[in-house]
Amino acid sequence: MLRLSHYLRTLIAPTSQPPPKRAPVGPVVIWNLIRRCNLACRHCYSTSADIDFSGELSTAEVTAVMEDLYAYGVRVLILSGGEPLLRPDLFEVSRRAKSMGFYVGLSTNGTRIDGDNATALAAVGYDYVGISLDGIGATHDRFRRQAGAFDAALRAVRLCRDRGIHVGLRFTLTQDNAAELPALLALMEREEIGKFYLSHLNYSGRGNRNRTDDVMHRTTRWALDRLFEACLRDLRAGGSREFVTGNNDADAVYLLLWARERFPEHYAALRARLVHWGGNASGVNIANIDNLGNVHPDTFWWHHTLGNVRRRPFSEIWEDLSDPVLAGLKRRPRPVTGRCGSCRFLDVCGGNTRVRAWQLTGDLWAEDPACYLTDEEIGVSNGAPRLALTPYRRRADHAAAVLRPNREP
Repeated sequence: MLRLSHYLRTLIAPTSQPPPKRAPVGPVVIWNLIRRCNLACRHCYSTSADIDFSGELSTAEVTAVMEDLYAYGVRVLILSGGEPLLRPDLFEVSRRAKSMGFYVGLSTNGTRIDGDNATALAAVGYDYVGISLDGIGATHDRFRRQAGAFDAALRAVRLCRDRGIHVGLRFTLTQDNAAELPALLALMEREEIGKFYLSHLNYSGRGNRNRTDDVMHRTTRWALDRLFEACLRDLRAGGSREFVTGNNDADAVYLLLWARERFPEHYAALRARLVHWGGNASGVNIANIDNLGNVHPDTFWWHHTLGNVRRRPFSEIWEDLSDPVLAGLKRRPRPVTGRCGSCRFLDVCGGNTRVRAWQLTGDLWAEDPACYLTDEEIGVSNGAPRLALTPYRRRADHAAAVLRPNREP
Protein backbone atom coordinates (compact mmCIF):
# COMPACT_ATOMS: atom_id res chain seq x y z
CA MET A 1 0.00 0.00 0.00
CA LEU A 2 1.36 3.38 -1.04
CA ARG A 3 0.31 6.29 1.18
CA LEU A 4 0.34 9.10 -1.36
CA SER A 5 -0.66 11.78 1.13
CA HIS A 6 2.33 11.00 3.31
CA TYR A 7 4.84 11.24 0.48
CA LEU A 8 3.29 14.27 -1.20
CA ARG A 9 3.27 16.04 2.14
CA THR A 10 7.05 15.63 2.30
CA LEU A 11 7.31 17.41 -1.05
CA ILE A 12 5.45 20.55 0.03
CA ALA A 13 6.69 20.46 3.65
CA PRO A 14 10.09 18.70 3.49
CA THR A 15 11.38 16.84 6.52
CA SER A 16 14.67 15.16 7.34
CA GLN A 17 15.85 11.94 5.69
CA PRO A 18 14.12 8.74 6.87
CA PRO A 19 15.72 6.65 9.59
CA PRO A 20 17.35 3.33 8.71
CA LYS A 21 14.80 0.82 7.50
CA ARG A 22 13.20 -1.18 10.29
CA ALA A 23 10.68 -3.93 9.63
CA PRO A 24 7.34 -3.86 11.49
CA VAL A 25 7.05 -6.10 14.54
CA GLY A 26 4.52 -8.31 12.75
CA PRO A 27 2.66 -8.20 9.43
CA VAL A 28 -0.65 -6.52 8.79
CA VAL A 29 -3.15 -9.39 8.76
CA ILE A 30 -6.13 -9.19 6.41
CA TRP A 31 -8.61 -11.72 7.76
CA ASN A 32 -11.52 -13.04 5.71
CA LEU A 33 -13.71 -14.07 8.64
CA ILE A 34 -16.55 -15.21 6.39
CA ARG A 35 -16.88 -16.06 2.72
CA ARG A 36 -20.60 -15.53 2.38
CA CYS A 37 -21.61 -12.30 0.63
CA ASN A 38 -24.92 -10.83 -0.45
CA LEU A 39 -23.30 -9.56 -3.68
CA ALA A 40 -21.41 -11.26 -6.53
CA CYS A 41 -18.92 -8.60 -7.61
CA ARG A 42 -17.10 -9.00 -10.90
CA HIS A 43 -13.64 -8.51 -9.36
CA CYS A 44 -14.11 -10.53 -6.13
CA TYR A 45 -10.82 -12.23 -5.22
CA SER A 46 -12.50 -14.73 -2.86
CA THR A 47 -15.26 -15.74 -5.32
CA SER A 48 -17.81 -15.27 -2.56
CA ALA A 49 -21.52 -16.03 -2.95
CA ASP A 50 -24.72 -15.77 -0.94
CA ILE A 51 -24.44 -19.27 0.52
CA ASP A 52 -23.04 -20.69 3.72
CA PHE A 53 -19.49 -22.06 3.45
CA SER A 54 -18.80 -24.92 5.83
CA GLY A 55 -15.78 -25.26 8.08
CA GLU A 56 -15.30 -21.60 8.99
CA LEU A 57 -13.46 -20.73 12.20
CA SER A 58 -15.56 -20.52 15.35
CA THR A 59 -15.53 -17.56 17.72
CA ALA A 60 -13.29 -19.47 20.15
CA GLU A 61 -10.87 -20.38 17.35
CA VAL A 62 -10.72 -16.78 16.13
CA THR A 63 -9.98 -15.59 19.67
CA ALA A 64 -7.18 -18.13 20.09
CA VAL A 65 -5.62 -17.06 16.78
CA MET A 66 -5.79 -13.40 17.81
CA GLU A 67 -3.92 -14.21 20.99
CA ASP A 68 -1.16 -15.87 18.99
CA LEU A 69 -1.08 -12.97 16.51
CA TYR A 70 -0.71 -10.40 19.25
CA ALA A 71 2.00 -12.39 21.02
CA TYR A 72 3.85 -12.66 17.69
CA GLY A 73 3.80 -8.88 17.25
CA VAL A 74 0.88 -8.37 14.87
CA ARG A 75 -0.81 -5.08 15.68
CA VAL A 76 -3.08 -4.44 12.68
CA LEU A 77 -6.11 -6.55 11.75
CA ILE A 78 -8.29 -5.81 8.71
CA LEU A 79 -11.53 -7.80 9.02
CA SER A 80 -13.04 -8.70 5.68
CA GLY A 81 -15.11 -11.32 3.85
CA GLY A 82 -17.25 -12.04 1.87
CA GLU A 83 -19.31 -9.52 3.68
CA PRO A 84 -18.12 -9.47 7.30
CA LEU A 85 -21.39 -8.01 8.58
CA LEU A 86 -23.04 -11.33 7.71
CA ARG A 87 -20.99 -13.02 10.43
CA PRO A 88 -23.12 -13.07 13.62
CA ASP A 89 -20.17 -12.70 16.00
CA LEU A 90 -18.45 -9.88 14.09
CA PHE A 91 -18.95 -7.27 16.80
CA GLU A 92 -17.93 -9.73 19.52
CA VAL A 93 -14.72 -10.56 17.65
CA SER A 94 -14.07 -6.89 16.92
CA ARG A 95 -14.55 -5.80 20.52
CA ARG A 96 -12.18 -8.55 21.65
CA ALA A 97 -9.57 -7.41 19.12
CA LYS A 98 -9.87 -3.80 20.26
CA SER A 99 -9.56 -4.79 23.92
CA MET A 100 -6.34 -6.67 23.10
CA GLY A 101 -4.82 -3.54 21.58
CA PHE A 102 -5.12 -4.20 17.83
CA TYR A 103 -5.74 -1.50 15.25
CA VAL A 104 -8.95 -2.90 13.75
CA GLY A 105 -10.18 -2.04 10.27
CA LEU A 106 -13.34 -3.28 8.58
CA SER A 107 -13.74 -3.83 4.83
CA THR A 108 -17.39 -3.97 3.74
CA ASN A 109 -19.60 -3.45 0.70
CA GLY A 110 -21.79 -1.23 2.90
CA THR A 111 -25.15 -2.62 1.83
CA ARG A 112 -25.78 -4.25 5.23
CA ILE A 113 -25.20 -1.06 7.22
CA ASP A 114 -28.31 0.67 8.57
CA GLY A 115 -29.05 3.10 11.36
CA ASP A 116 -28.97 0.47 14.08
CA ASN A 117 -25.76 -1.35 13.23
CA ALA A 118 -24.03 1.90 12.25
CA THR A 119 -24.45 2.90 15.88
CA ALA A 120 -23.08 -0.51 16.90
CA LEU A 121 -20.12 -0.01 14.55
CA ALA A 122 -19.34 3.28 16.24
CA ALA A 123 -19.58 1.65 19.67
CA VAL A 124 -17.00 -0.99 18.69
CA GLY A 125 -14.52 1.77 17.92
CA TYR A 126 -13.20 0.57 14.56
CA ASP A 127 -10.11 2.50 13.58
CA TYR A 128 -11.23 2.53 9.97
CA VAL A 129 -14.18 1.32 7.90
CA GLY A 130 -13.59 0.98 4.15
CA ILE A 131 -16.65 0.88 1.89
CA SER A 132 -16.27 -0.15 -1.75
CA LEU A 133 -17.59 1.95 -4.62
CA ASP A 134 -16.90 0.99 -8.23
CA GLY A 135 -18.42 4.08 -9.77
CA ILE A 136 -21.50 6.28 -9.57
CA GLY A 137 -25.01 4.85 -9.67
CA ALA A 138 -25.56 2.28 -12.40
CA THR A 139 -21.83 1.66 -12.91
CA HIS A 140 -21.44 0.50 -9.32
CA ASP A 141 -24.63 -1.56 -9.50
CA ARG A 142 -23.37 -3.29 -12.65
CA PHE A 143 -20.05 -4.22 -11.03
CA ARG A 144 -21.82 -5.39 -7.88
CA ARG A 145 -24.54 -7.16 -9.84
CA GLN A 146 -27.32 -5.75 -7.69
CA ALA A 147 -29.66 -2.85 -8.39
CA GLY A 148 -29.59 -0.28 -5.63
CA ALA A 149 -26.16 -1.31 -4.35
CA PHE A 150 -24.74 2.18 -4.93
CA ASP A 151 -27.48 3.94 -2.98
CA ALA A 152 -27.09 1.46 -0.12
CA ALA A 153 -23.30 1.86 -0.02
CA LEU A 154 -23.48 5.66 -0.11
CA ARG A 155 -26.06 5.61 2.67
CA ALA A 156 -23.64 3.49 4.70
CA VAL A 157 -20.80 5.96 4.11
CA ARG A 158 -22.98 8.80 5.39
CA LEU A 159 -24.19 6.84 8.41
CA CYS A 160 -20.62 6.04 9.41
CA ARG A 161 -19.38 9.57 8.80
CA ASP A 162 -22.21 11.08 10.84
CA ARG A 163 -21.35 8.82 13.79
CA GLY A 164 -17.74 9.90 13.83
CA ILE A 165 -16.35 6.70 12.29
CA HIS A 166 -13.21 7.13 10.17
CA VAL A 167 -14.72 5.95 6.86
CA GLY A 168 -13.19 5.81 3.39
CA LEU A 169 -13.98 4.85 -0.19
CA ARG A 170 -12.37 1.84 -1.84
CA PHE A 171 -12.24 1.85 -5.66
CA THR A 172 -10.93 -0.96 -7.88
CA LEU A 173 -9.73 0.48 -11.18
CA THR A 174 -10.60 -1.30 -14.45
CA GLN A 175 -11.05 -0.08 -18.02
CA ASP A 176 -14.82 -0.32 -17.54
CA ASN A 177 -14.96 2.17 -14.66
CA ALA A 178 -11.82 4.34 -14.94
CA ALA A 179 -13.85 7.25 -16.29
CA GLU A 180 -15.76 7.32 -12.99
CA LEU A 181 -12.67 8.29 -10.97
CA PRO A 182 -13.10 12.10 -11.19
CA ALA A 183 -16.73 11.79 -10.08
CA LEU A 184 -15.74 9.61 -7.13
CA LEU A 185 -13.04 12.06 -6.08
CA ALA A 186 -15.63 14.84 -6.28
CA LEU A 187 -18.00 12.71 -4.21
CA MET A 188 -15.29 12.24 -1.60
CA GLU A 189 -14.87 16.00 -1.28
CA ARG A 190 -18.57 16.80 -1.37
CA GLU A 191 -19.45 14.22 1.28
CA GLU A 192 -16.43 15.15 3.43
CA ILE A 193 -15.02 11.62 3.40
CA GLY A 194 -11.59 11.23 4.94
CA LYS A 195 -9.92 8.56 2.82
CA PHE A 196 -9.75 7.30 -0.77
CA TYR A 197 -8.12 3.98 -1.63
CA LEU A 198 -7.49 3.15 -5.29
CA SER A 199 -6.85 -0.54 -5.86
CA HIS A 200 -5.51 -1.88 -9.13
CA LEU A 201 -7.14 -5.04 -10.48
CA ASN A 202 -5.36 -8.15 -9.27
CA TYR A 203 -5.71 -11.54 -10.92
CA SER A 204 -7.45 -13.66 -8.33
CA GLY A 205 -10.93 -15.14 -8.05
CA ARG A 206 -13.40 -13.41 -10.37
CA GLY A 207 -10.82 -10.63 -10.74
CA ASN A 208 -8.62 -13.14 -12.58
CA ARG A 209 -11.43 -14.31 -14.85
CA ASN A 210 -12.15 -10.66 -15.69
CA ARG A 211 -8.53 -9.66 -16.14
CA THR A 212 -9.02 -8.56 -19.75
CA ASP A 213 -10.93 -5.68 -18.12
CA ASP A 214 -7.64 -4.45 -16.64
CA VAL A 215 -7.02 -0.87 -17.71
CA MET A 216 -4.52 -0.17 -20.44
CA HIS A 217 -1.26 1.31 -19.20
CA ARG A 218 -2.05 4.75 -20.56
CA THR A 219 -5.34 4.84 -18.64
CA THR A 220 -3.58 3.79 -15.46
CA ARG A 221 -1.19 6.72 -15.80
CA TRP A 222 -4.13 9.06 -16.39
CA ALA A 223 -5.85 7.78 -13.26
CA LEU A 224 -2.73 8.21 -11.13
CA ASP A 225 -2.31 11.77 -12.42
CA ARG A 226 -5.88 12.56 -11.31
CA LEU A 227 -5.20 11.07 -7.88
CA PHE A 228 -1.89 12.95 -7.46
CA GLU A 229 -3.58 16.22 -8.41
CA ALA A 230 -6.48 15.69 -6.01
CA CYS A 231 -4.12 14.83 -3.17
CA LEU A 232 -1.83 17.79 -3.82
CA ARG A 233 -4.79 20.15 -4.06
CA ASP A 234 -6.12 18.92 -0.72
CA LEU A 235 -2.73 19.31 0.98
CA ARG A 236 -2.20 22.82 -0.35
CA ALA A 237 -5.65 23.78 0.92
CA GLY A 238 -4.69 22.59 4.39
CA GLY A 239 -6.74 19.40 4.17
CA SER A 240 -6.03 16.12 5.92
CA ARG A 241 -7.64 13.58 3.61
CA GLU A 242 -5.77 10.35 2.96
CA PHE A 243 -5.10 9.15 -0.59
CA VAL A 244 -3.75 5.62 -0.92
CA THR A 245 -3.12 3.12 -3.72
CA GLY A 246 -2.59 -0.62 -3.62
CA ASN A 247 -1.86 -3.74 -5.68
CA ASN A 248 0.49 -2.08 -8.13
CA ASP A 249 3.78 -1.01 -6.56
CA ALA A 250 4.84 0.62 -9.81
CA ASP A 251 2.76 3.51 -8.47
CA ALA A 252 5.70 4.43 -6.24
CA VAL A 253 8.02 4.68 -9.24
CA TYR A 254 5.46 6.68 -11.20
CA LEU A 255 5.12 9.03 -8.22
CA LEU A 256 8.89 9.41 -8.12
CA LEU A 257 9.05 10.28 -11.83
CA TRP A 258 6.09 12.65 -11.46
CA ALA A 259 7.84 14.39 -8.55
CA ARG A 260 11.09 14.70 -10.50
CA GLU A 261 9.29 16.95 -13.00
CA ARG A 262 7.54 19.10 -10.39
CA PHE A 263 9.78 18.99 -7.30
CA PRO A 264 13.24 18.16 -8.68
CA GLU A 265 14.97 19.51 -5.57
CA HIS A 266 13.26 16.82 -3.46
CA TYR A 267 13.75 13.88 -5.85
CA ALA A 268 16.69 12.30 -3.99
CA ALA A 269 14.97 12.54 -0.60
CA LEU A 270 11.74 11.07 -1.96
CA ARG A 271 13.61 8.21 -3.57
CA ALA A 272 15.29 7.45 -0.25
CA ARG A 273 11.91 7.41 1.49
CA LEU A 274 10.42 5.09 -1.12
CA VAL A 275 13.37 2.71 -0.89
CA HIS A 276 12.81 2.78 2.87
CA TRP A 277 9.15 1.84 2.19
CA GLY A 278 10.37 -1.10 0.11
CA GLY A 279 7.55 -1.83 -2.32
CA ASN A 280 5.56 -5.04 -2.47
CA ALA A 281 5.06 -6.55 0.99
CA SER A 282 3.26 -9.83 0.20
CA GLY A 283 4.61 -12.55 2.43
CA VAL A 284 6.63 -10.02 4.42
CA ASN A 285 4.57 -7.23 5.97
CA ILE A 286 1.20 -8.38 4.61
CA ALA A 287 -0.48 -11.68 5.45
CA ASN A 288 -3.90 -13.20 4.89
CA ILE A 289 -5.99 -15.69 6.85
CA ASP A 290 -9.03 -17.00 5.00
CA ASN A 291 -12.37 -18.13 6.40
CA LEU A 292 -11.12 -21.71 6.90
CA GLY A 293 -7.97 -20.66 8.72
CA ASN A 294 -5.61 -21.10 5.77
CA VAL A 295 -2.69 -18.67 5.73
CA HIS A 296 -1.64 -17.01 2.45
CA PRO A 297 1.06 -14.49 1.44
CA ASP A 298 -1.73 -11.98 0.81
CA THR A 299 -5.41 -11.95 -0.11
CA PHE A 300 -4.78 -12.74 -3.78
CA TRP A 301 -2.89 -15.99 -3.09
CA TRP A 302 -5.78 -18.27 -2.13
CA HIS A 303 -4.46 -20.82 -4.62
CA HIS A 304 -1.36 -21.28 -2.43
CA THR A 305 -1.64 -22.12 1.26
CA LEU A 306 1.28 -21.80 3.67
CA GLY A 307 -0.45 -23.63 6.52
CA ASN A 308 -3.60 -23.65 8.60
CA VAL A 309 -4.03 -22.01 12.01
CA ARG A 310 -6.05 -24.98 13.26
CA ARG A 311 -2.98 -27.17 12.90
CA ARG A 312 -0.12 -24.73 13.54
CA PRO A 313 0.04 -21.26 15.07
CA PHE A 314 0.30 -18.41 12.61
CA SER A 315 3.57 -17.42 14.26
CA GLU A 316 5.12 -20.76 13.24
CA ILE A 317 3.65 -20.74 9.74
CA TRP A 318 4.94 -17.23 8.99
CA GLU A 319 8.48 -18.16 10.02
CA ASP A 320 8.63 -21.46 8.08
CA LEU A 321 10.85 -20.83 5.06
CA SER A 322 10.64 -24.43 3.90
CA ASP A 323 7.82 -23.18 1.68
CA PRO A 324 9.59 -21.94 -1.49
CA VAL A 325 6.97 -19.29 -2.24
CA LEU A 326 7.21 -17.69 1.20
CA ALA A 327 10.99 -17.99 1.19
CA GLY A 328 11.19 -16.29 -2.21
CA LEU A 329 8.83 -13.49 -1.24
CA LYS A 330 10.89 -12.74 1.86
CA ARG A 331 14.15 -12.48 -0.10
CA ARG A 332 15.56 -9.04 -0.85
CA PRO A 333 16.04 -8.48 -3.64
CA ARG A 334 13.55 -10.98 -4.97
CA PRO A 335 14.82 -13.18 -7.83
CA VAL A 336 12.57 -11.53 -10.44
CA THR A 337 13.29 -11.75 -14.16
CA GLY A 338 12.34 -9.92 -17.34
CA ARG A 339 11.77 -6.18 -17.10
CA CYS A 340 11.40 -6.40 -13.32
CA GLY A 341 14.82 -7.99 -12.94
CA SER A 342 16.48 -5.30 -15.07
CA CYS A 343 14.56 -2.35 -13.63
CA ARG A 344 16.63 0.40 -12.02
CA PHE A 345 13.81 0.93 -9.50
CA LEU A 346 13.63 -2.63 -8.20
CA ASP A 347 14.63 -1.34 -4.76
CA VAL A 348 11.58 0.95 -4.83
CA CYS A 349 8.77 -1.37 -5.96
CA GLY A 350 10.24 -4.72 -4.87
CA GLY A 351 9.26 -6.43 -8.11
CA ASN A 352 5.58 -5.51 -7.86
CA THR A 353 2.75 -8.04 -7.51
CA ARG A 354 3.92 -11.61 -8.10
CA VAL A 355 0.47 -13.16 -8.44
CA ARG A 356 -0.18 -11.46 -11.81
CA ALA A 357 3.04 -12.87 -13.26
CA TRP A 358 2.12 -16.33 -12.05
CA GLN A 359 -1.42 -16.18 -13.44
CA LEU A 360 -0.13 -15.30 -16.91
CA THR A 361 2.99 -17.45 -17.11
CA GLY A 362 3.11 -20.02 -14.32
CA ASP A 363 6.39 -18.40 -13.24
CA LEU A 364 6.27 -16.66 -9.88
CA TRP A 365 9.29 -14.52 -10.76
CA ALA A 366 8.38 -13.32 -14.26
CA GLU A 367 7.82 -9.62 -14.87
CA ASP A 368 4.57 -8.08 -13.67
CA PRO A 369 2.46 -7.43 -16.81
CA ALA A 370 0.61 -4.60 -15.07
CA CYS A 371 3.70 -2.40 -14.80
CA TYR A 372 2.71 0.61 -16.87
CA LEU A 373 6.14 2.28 -16.99
CA THR A 374 8.09 2.42 -20.24
CA ASP A 375 11.43 0.69 -20.83
CA GLU A 376 13.07 4.10 -21.05
CA GLU A 377 11.64 5.21 -17.71
CA ILE A 378 12.89 2.15 -15.84
CA GLY A 379 16.24 1.88 -17.64
CA VAL A 380 15.56 -1.31 -19.59
CA SER A 381 17.15 -1.32 -23.04
CA ASN A 382 17.26 -4.96 -24.19
CA GLY A 383 14.21 -4.56 -26.41
CA ALA A 384 12.61 -7.81 -25.24
CA PRO A 385 8.84 -7.99 -25.81
CA ARG A 386 6.66 -7.33 -22.80
CA LEU A 387 4.19 -9.81 -21.35
CA ALA A 388 0.80 -9.24 -22.94
CA LEU A 389 -2.51 -9.57 -21.12
CA THR A 390 -4.36 -12.65 -22.33
CA PRO A 391 -7.88 -13.92 -21.68
CA TYR A 392 -8.37 -16.05 -18.60
CA ARG A 393 -7.96 -19.82 -18.91
CA ARG A 394 -8.17 -22.11 -15.89
CA ARG A 395 -4.71 -23.43 -15.05
CA ALA A 396 -4.43 -27.22 -15.01
CA ASP A 397 -0.99 -27.12 -13.37
CA HIS A 398 -2.10 -24.93 -10.44
CA ALA A 399 0.04 -26.40 -7.65
CA ALA A 400 3.14 -27.12 -9.72
CA ALA A 401 3.20 -23.83 -11.59
CA VAL A 402 3.29 -21.64 -8.52
CA LEU A 403 6.50 -23.27 -7.35
CA ARG A 404 8.35 -23.02 -10.65
CA PRO A 405 11.11 -22.02 -10.92
CA ASN A 406 12.90 -22.08 -7.57
CA ARG A 407 16.05 -20.52 -8.95
CA GLU A 408 19.04 -18.96 -7.29
CA PRO A 409 19.75 -15.33 -8.22
